[in-house]
Amino acid sequence: MTKSDTKRSTVSSTEKDFYKLWTAVTLRYGDTDRQGHINNAAYCTFFESGRVAFLCHERGTIADDGFSFVIAKLSLDFLKEMNFPGVVDVGTRINHIGKSSFICGQALFKNDECCSTAESVIVLTDNTTRRSSPLPEKVLAALRQLQ
Repeated sequence: MTKSDTKRSTVSSTEKDFYKLWTAVTLRYGDTDRQGHINNAAYCTFFESGRVAFLCHERGTIADDGFSFVIAKLSLDFLKEMNFPGVVDVGTRINHIGKSSFICGQALFKNDECCSTAESVIVLTDNTTRRSSPLPEKVLAALRQLQ
């Protein structure tokens, strides 16, 4: 175990040091609800922006042609309300890598305060068979960079 591994294991998922990749998302007035705070459904969209930041590029996804990433499970914790206007910073990291899936950990920060955390199980699927498929080495390499 390296010194950075030891540090990361003692850092909470509500702290910025826990995350490896950052995506800034500008809050829109349309993200608000009747109470004037950011709607809970918008949180899911912000987390999606963080996942897309490493799963997709200008030519498609990091998966090979004929394969897609599918979310099998998404779990969110709402910790603090957010209000318009502003920017939300989406922190992302890979918590676990399996044979055909991985677990992505994320958090939303506004003004350096953690407002929500999420964990998603993402499965690589074969577009033809619609079944899970082992993660190829190039996907594993990309995921390891965010562990």
